[in-house]
Amino acid sequence: MNKIKDFLDEASIQYYAGSPIITDEQFDTLAESIGYSAVGAPQHEDTCPHYHRMYSLQKYYVDEGVAPLPDHKNKSMTPKLDGAAVSLLYVNGTLVQALTRGDGVEGKIVTQKFLNTKLVPTKITHKGIIQVSGEVCAPKHVENARNYAAGALNLNSVDEFRTRSIEFFAYGVYPYLTEEFTSDLQALKRLGFSTVQDRNLSEIYPTDGLVFRVNNNADFDVLGHTSKHPRGAYAQKERSAYVETTLLAVEWQVGKSGKVTPVAILTPVLIGDALVSRATLNNGEFIKTLDLRIGDRVAVRRAGEIIPQVLHKVE
Repeated sequence: MNKIKDFLDEASIQYYAGSPIITDEQFDTLAESIGYSAVGAPQHEDTCPHYHRMYSLQKYYVDEGVAPLPDHKNKSMTPKLDGAAVSLLYVNGTLVQALTRGDGVEGKIVTQKFLNTKLVPTKITHKGIIQVSGEVCAPKHVENARNYAAGALNLNSVDEFRTRSIEFFAYGVYPYLTEEFTSDLQALKRLGFSTVQDRNLSEIYPTDGLVFRVNNNADFDVLGHTSKHPRGAYAQKERSAYVETTLLAVEWQVGKSGKVTPVAILTPVLIGDALVSRATLNNGEFIKTLDLRIGDRVAVRRAGEIIPQVLHKVE
């Protein structure tokens, strides 16, 4: 963050000397992102706003009917890596800030981890300001690969971070470098980044679907955004296959709204890379309908790859 402040100090000097090194809009955006002022500092020392917001993606399951963007023929397709999203900010070719995705508006500062490793280039041949967004991933052979990658970003020790078996794959850049998304990824490759276009990624790293995006950047921008995701891109997923295990008990838990929900206690079973021992049973009527009893074999899957749920009894 100090590097960004130093850069803005220099930009201010050059501006008043009559030879600005960045535009007013770039200066204002960058200054706002760190709460820059002559004596000021960011409101939160360990978090900072992204230069460009990191939106989430609309999810579409292949059994849900017509996919989004049916009228757009020129769409790119890349694997949706299952890791931890990060934004990297470069000013005149120098990496000055790295943030976790956080809530998409601001993220945790992890700059030192990226400055002190060879995970990404710290110098690139590009003038001005760009934000490179991407995914930090661990290979499939690592147990709980997604948590392993996300956990690496939360480590206090840079030395320990260096020991982690992780890689960074870029999946976006702002401002755009070319007219098309796929060309932007190729440009990032030339700048020294691994990208989601790299070959055989899904064979080595965990994925949870495919990402489809309107390839032309101008068309993508015209579609705009909702409050949560861009309208010009979506993540396509398949319903995960279920696994079988044994129902050991049923517990009732009270949610924040006061709603009481039955939870299945299960013989632990692996679903993907997660060990599942609890799953939702929806409600009491669901249990009656399936005629579930302790000791029954049940089919379980992770709904939306996140929440484990009991689907049915296995006869």
